[in-house]
Amino acid sequence: MPESNTRLGRIEEEYRKELSQIISYELKNPNATGLISVTKVKVTNDLKYAKIYVSILNSKNNKETLAALKKSSGFIRSELAKRVNLRNTPELIFEFDDSLEYGAKIDNILKEIMPKKEE
Repeated sequence: MPESNTRLGRIEEEYRKELSQIISYELKNPNATGLISVTKVKVTNDLKYAKIYVSILNSKNNKETLAALKKSSGFIRSELAKRVNLRNTPELIFEFDDSLEYGAKIDNILKEIMPKKEE
């Protein structure tokens, strides 16, 4: 069982790297604005579906950017198939990952409540 977990982990990491490249450099959708980074990829055990978690910074509209990614998923999937040589290329499901924003928010709250150090 651990063998399949490490294989799945390697596949997820490879997909994450390739998807980051494709979205950053190949995607030509004008609605996909801002800095889009792939934070995590989760692939089902049968490799039929891949959930791609993306973080979007400096975008005018995060929902519009996510919709543009979903619309471009066919192109992204075909590019992924060319780069990663596996029998099946999974169906791509894009999800918004707000963990970076959440972390920044927590950081700001901590800075506010921490006592200021005297110098």
